[in-house]
Amino acid sequence: MAWAGWGAGPSSAGAAGPSRVFLVVAFVSVGVASGIFFTDGKWVEGGAAAAAAVYFAARLLGLGRKRA
Repeated sequence: MAWAGWGAGPSSAGAAGPSRVFLVVAFVSVGVASGIFFTDGKWVEGGAAAAAAVYFAARLLGLGRKRA
């Protein structure tokens, strides 16, 4: 199943998936946010941001993608 992305509609806009640039920016951003949360003692928020970083890293590396 292809990732629909934002703005996907009847014409399948966004069906190509997120770009590598987007994934890198998202990964770095949530990694920084996670570090900030952990240093502030906000463990739940830091954990959520760390989970998002793992997700974006997996998407960036193509893990879990079915090969045709």
